[in-house]
Amino acid sequence: MVRPVPDEAVGALVAEGLADPEAIWSLGGFGALAEFGRTADEPVTWLEPHRTGLVTARGGIRIDLAGAVPVAYETAFTGGWSHAVALCLPRDRCPHLREGVVREVGPDEGAIRPENVGDNLFDLGLALPQGRIGLRGADAGLLRLLRGILGRPAFGEGSPVPRLIATSALDLVVSTPLGRIEVFAGSVAGGRGPRGFVVPRLLALRRTHAATAAIPEGLVPVATLHPAHPCHDADRRPRPFDAARHTAFQALLSRWGDPDLVALKARLGAGGAPQENLPTRRMRNVARVVRVQAEAMMAAPNHDAGKW
Repeated sequence: MVRPVPDEAVGALVAEGLADPEAIWSLGGFGALAEFGRTADEPVTWLEPHRTGLVTARGGIRIDLAGAVPVAYETAFTGGWSHAVALCLPRDRCPHLREGVVREVGPDEGAIRPENVGDNLFDLGLALPQGRIGLRGADAGLLRLLRGILGRPAFGEGSPVPRLIATSALDLVVSTPLGRIEVFAGSVAGGRGPRGFVVPRLLALRRTHAATAAIPEGLVPVATLHPAHPCHDADRRPRPFDAARHTAFQALLSRWGDPDLVALKARLGAGGAPQENLPTRRMRNVARVVRVQAEAMMAAPNHDAGKW
C-alpha cells in the first residue's frame, strides 16, 4: 500500500537536500540517469518560487513534488554501505514509454535556464518508465549529426550519441514527472558535479531500479537524494566517521524507511535478534548494514556503538 505523504514534509526533505552541497541528486532510471552535485563554494542561483531547484554554471535541477512518496534505504557492500531517499511514484503515474528511436522534439520550452528556452531538444527514445533522456543544443553542426539518425536507435551502429554524451558536446536533459536535471554542454565528467550516465547493457535488463534498493511493490523510484555520508565526502574521499551525518540519515530512515526493516535494524543493533538465517534478501542486507556500521563506529575516535 502507498502511504499518503504530506506535501510539506516532502518539501522540507527536498529543501534540505538541495541546500546541502554534500548531497547528490539523481533523476532517471536503471541504466540511464543524470546526477546533480555541486561544491560548497560554487555560485548557485535558486529557482523561484519555493526554492525547489537551483542552477550552477555546470548544470541545473528542478524538483516537482506533486505525489512523490519518499522511501529511505541503506545498502551494504564489501567494506561499507550506501544510503539514499528515493522519491517514488505509483507505477500508473509513470509515463509508460515504449522503446523507441531518436526523434526531434523541437524547441525546449521547459528549459531550466531562460537562455536555453527554444534550443532544439532530441529525445533518445530510451523508454525509461521514469521519463525521457534527451540531448539539447543550438550548434548547427551537432544538430545535423542528430538529424542524421532520426528514426534510428540512439545506440545503434554508427550513432554519434555515445560520443556526444561522453564529450558533453550537447546539454543532457533528463525530464520526469518529478522534475528534471540538465547537464550543460562542456561540463567535465568525474568528481562532484552534474553528469550523465547511459549504459545500454543495463537498460537492456528493463528494470526500474537496482535489486538492492528496498523499493515497495507498486512504486517506481524517479528521483533520488543521496545525503552526505558519514564515512566519505561527496567526492568519495574517506573521512573519519561523522556521527552527526550518521544520526541525520538514521532519522530519515526512521521516518521514510520500510517500518519492518527499520524495526529489524533496531533489534539487530541492540543484540536482540539473531543475524543468521534471516529469510529474505532485504533482511539479510539489514544485518550486513548493522555489521559494517558497527565496525565504522568502533573505529571512530570517541565512538558510541549504541547510536543508531
